[in-house]
Amino acid sequence: MTRHVAGGWPGAGSGSPRALFEKIWARHVVVEGPGDHALLYVDRHLLHEGATHALRRLAAAGRTVRRPDLTFATADHYVRTAPGALAPDPEIQAMVETLVEHTARHGIVTFGPGDPRRGIVHVIGPELGLTLPGLTVVCGDSHTATHGA
Repeated sequence: MTRHVAGGWPGAGSGSPRALFEKIWARHVVVEGPGDHALLYVDRHLLHEGATHALRRLAAAGRTVRRPDLTFATADHYVRTAPGALAPDPEIQAMVETLVEHTARHGIVTFGPGDPRRGIVHVIGPELGLTLPGLTVVCGDSHTATHGA
C-alpha cells in the first residue's frame, strides 16, 4: 500500500483532526519505507481454497505462516453449499483437501466442508467476529473491502 507520509495528508500533523482511515493506518505502520511506502501490521489474514498455491510454496521453501493464530481459512469459491458435500470436480476437491491439509500443518483454524461455521470468506469474517472495527484484514478475495473499517 502507498500513502503520503510525513504530514502529506491535510490534517495529518500532530494534534490535527484525522479521518478514521488515517487513524487506523497510523496505528498499523510498522516502518515507513522509501518514498510513499509503508509496511503495515496485518491483524487478520483470511484464506480460501485459492490460497493452496501459496501454502504449497511455503511448504516447498520450508517456511511457516508468521501468525497462524491470526489466520483463518474456509473453502468457499468452488464448493457446494450443502454441509459436507464434496466439490463438484476432482481437481477442485483436491484444492479443498490441500487447503485443509496445509492449514492443519500450520496450525491455522479452518472452517472445512463439514464445519457449520463454513461460509463465504468475506461474510464469515464479520459474522464470526474475526474482523472487527479498526483491524487491518488481508484476504485474496475482491470483496474483502466489504468488511468495513
